[in-house]
Amino acid sequence: MNGKLESLAVNGGAPIRTTPLPGHDRLMGQDEIDALTEVIQSGQLGRHGGTKVKELERAFAERYGVKHAIAVSSGSAADHTAVAMIDPEPGDEIITTPCSDFGTILGILFQNAIPVFADLDPETLCLDPVSVEAKITPRTKAILVVHLFGGLADIDAIKAIGDRHGIPVIEDCAQAQLSEIDGRLAGTIGQIGCFSFNNTKHLNCGEGGMVVTNDDALARRARLFADKAWPRDEDERYSLFLGQNYRMNELEAAVALVGLRRLDENVSDRRRAIERIHEGIGGIDGITIPESMAGARSSYWILHLFVDDGIDPGAVAEALTAEGVPFGARYVTPLYTWPVLRDANTYGTSGFPFDSPYTDRAFDYAPGLCPVFERRRERLILISVDEQWTDEDADDIAAAIRKVMPHFLSGHTRRASM
Repeated sequence: MNGKLESLAVNGGAPIRTTPLPGHDRLMGQDEIDALTEVIQSGQLGRHGGTKVKELERAFAERYGVKHAIAVSSGSAADHTAVAMIDPEPGDEIITTPCSDFGTILGILFQNAIPVFADLDPETLCLDPVSVEAKITPRTKAILVVHLFGGLADIDAIKAIGDRHGIPVIEDCAQAQLSEIDGRLAGTIGQIGCFSFNNTKHLNCGEGGMVVTNDDALARRARLFADKAWPRDEDERYSLFLGQNYRMNELEAAVALVGLRRLDENVSDRRRAIERIHEGIGGIDGITIPESMAGARSSYWILHLFVDDGIDPGAVAEALTAEGVPFGARYVTPLYTWPVLRDANTYGTSGFPFDSPYTDRAFDYAPGLCPVFERRRERLILISVDEQWTDEDADDIAAAIRKVMPHFLSGHTRRASM
């Protein structure tokens, strides 16, 4: 390193910025107020009797170019509905990622199936197709792919594996609204796509979610499952099978409809900001911009970067946060280390479905199960992205990284130099 290092804010120096980055409060305005007022004045706040949920489903299906879109109450509900559409037997296995929110596997467990964790691509931190195929057994019922941080898994390779083995692919796009590969939208390549509309997502209405498919039979099962399996097209009231009440309400749908109209613009603004940051930090020693798959375009829910071996990502994140740029480190611990799986805390003390007549092998949920993810997680720093970021905000983020990283390069010290 040449020249005198600028004193870091974490060590008492002047920070890059003193005002918070935009994004803590999501963009809402008069359009949302007008939409909510219309619903309230209608006197119909629930899905059945109202019009907004149906309108949102039609508009979402049109934007995604699919036959069916089924609105539900959350992203977790969307994933659960997708698993129920596949209808596993108790003890069936669903291959998925260890790097996600628990909502991804919640539906697997509630359908009495078993999550089987495949390892990840070291750049995207999405499912590695080679690891996925190695995890397939005669009990494998589905592959549940998570498109992480706005980036894409190698969905074509995974879909090809599923097709060879007769296994459907579910795409969790909670973080990847309008992400695409070769012009095709994430969520439209597998048999089922799932989306989240909670307050942190690209399209948000507080809570809510969507399931999409081009399969008529799967779509009917989804609509039934999310509505207590009540066939409302029949005269009698009864449930056809065990379902849930995952209905979206009219208030959520009204807000989501407004957000959907500006979703393309929001994603474009995110891409512009991240491209500017990437340009501003290109070539900086000690940190790496992850590679994307050829033809993929992220919608950037999170900006993730990797620090070099020997550098503590927690210390880097702390130093960047002190500069006014709130980075975190390492993201989630592997799902298979969480107590719910590690200790089989599922249904009372039964350990079901792991310890049951429906399984014929042990499932080792312990550190070391997915070594690529565990290793790469130790290099990860990340920051939530928002469409409100200006060019100046993007420049501040890049400037903070340029300022901080040289302090960690002398002998790859774990802490920033004083």
